[in-house]
Amino acid sequence: MLGDTQLVGAVLKDYRLAPISEAEKTLFEFLEKVNRQSNRIRLQDVEQVRGAGWSDEAIYDAISVCALFNFYNRWCDAAGVQDMPAAGYHASGHRLATEGYAGPPAEASGGIRCHPRTDGS
Repeated sequence: MLGDTQLVGAVLKDYRLAPISEAEKTLFEFLEKVNRQSNRIRLQDVEQVRGAGWSDEAIYDAISVCALFNFYNRWCDAAGVQDMPAAGYHASGHRLATEGYAGPPAEASGGIRCHPRTDGS
């Protein structure tokens, strides 16, 4: 889906009708339940996602991302954090797509080091 804004739009509109794989639809169905009824997630739900070909690690990652977005949205709403303009999201998406979440190592970029120096300087 990376870079395909029409496909992303179709998934956001209704993942059930979007031109994505059945495995992806199964994962999105599971995440919808995580969003709306997380207290009702049962082993059967997880088994269904596994049966669609998703590994336990992928399921864990999907749950984590979903939960973190829920947390951040609620935190931002309660703390009064204002939304970015659309151009800000576009720039952020471009940066993530080209550099990833971590970006270049601090040593390569001349940035801040996250651990003390051991070379005496």
